[in-house]
Amino acid sequence: MMNESERDEFYIGYLPQAPRKVAIWVRRCCLALFAVAALTVILLVTGQHRFPLSVFEFQQYRQFEGVVREKPYPMLLVRRPGETWKSSGVSSYLLVSPGKHGADDEAAGFDGKQVQLQGSLIYRGEMVMIEVIPHSLKTIGETAGMSEDQQAKASEDLGIFTLTGEIVDSKCYLGVMNPGQTKPHRECAVRCISGGAPPLFIARDANGRTVSLVLVSADHQPVNQKVLNLVAEPVEISGRVVREGEQLFLEADPKTYRRIE
Repeated sequence: MMNESERDEFYIGYLPQAPRKVAIWVRRCCLALFAVAALTVILLVTGQHRFPLSVFEFQQYRQFEGVVREKPYPMLLVRRPGETWKSSGVSSYLLVSPGKHGADDEAAGFDGKQVQLQGSLIYRGEMVMIEVIPHSLKTIGETAGMSEDQQAKASEDLGIFTLTGEIVDSKCYLGVMNPGQTKPHRECAVRCISGGAPPLFIARDANGRTVSLVLVSADHQPVNQKVLNLVAEPVEISGRVVREGEQLFLEADPKTYRRIE
């Protein structure tokens, strides 16, 4: 006949307390499950790619003054403190409209004019964009700002490069969406680019750093409708890199873009 210590413990649900051995076993299982869950969370968090520092100041409106440049994509040239239009001390901000639209209509007729406008900042690293409040542009004063000759002098030819990277839409990539790239973002990027947002080419330089270049044709014209089938794909582009203010432009014929299989 078994004594009391040799009998298997049996737990009855309506009892106020589980038998000692059952309680110990359940407690150990719960602690083990909590430890596994905590470890899983830590591994998932540390394994994720960190989102880049990109910002969209949604509905935080500021006032800006500068000179409009319509082509290849609307931009606002802003004179840095203590600098003149004849010097190279000019910052350049890409312009877009609310939604999935470029700012071509807003900037039309203002090329080369000193203006005042209102909008929200979008920025990532050194690249800055302004989402313009519709119909907020107005000319101010008599200053014409930089002449075409001065703009040409402010342009720096960095040479011809062959780069590998991805075509993205500038508005989402710079801050409106995060992350605003890769294939899950393709449909949104195509709509933004087809709507007029400047296309960007995201590549890596010789030091492994990410570099963002505004895509233009070989004659420095917009290429929006010509690159839609290559958005969010690995692409190789050979062309001339030109610096204008903080903006880097990649001049190349879209017909020469090569999809990497």
